[in-house]
Amino acid sequence: MRERLALSRPKAGACGLTGSWRVFRPVVDREKCNQCGICEIHCPDGVIDEELNIDLDFCKGCGVCANVCPKKAITMVREER
Repeated sequence: MRERLALSRPKAGACGLTGSWRVFRPVVDREKCNQCGICEIHCPDGVIDEELNIDLDFCKGCGVCANVCPKKAITMVREER
């Protein structure tokens, strides 16, 4: 089991949920994912939990998680509005 760092989790700000203006959202391919946790560690907004679920209410769609994934298990998909 990997060691966890204490991370703060996002909360609704004065303007509401921050993921509402996102253009791309990350999608995890569970077949490719080896649960290494690198995406969780590198997420600048702390929206990826220990089970590698992504909180889309607060995800800004920056793509850092997809870029650091060694298995390329995360793809950025254009939001449907």
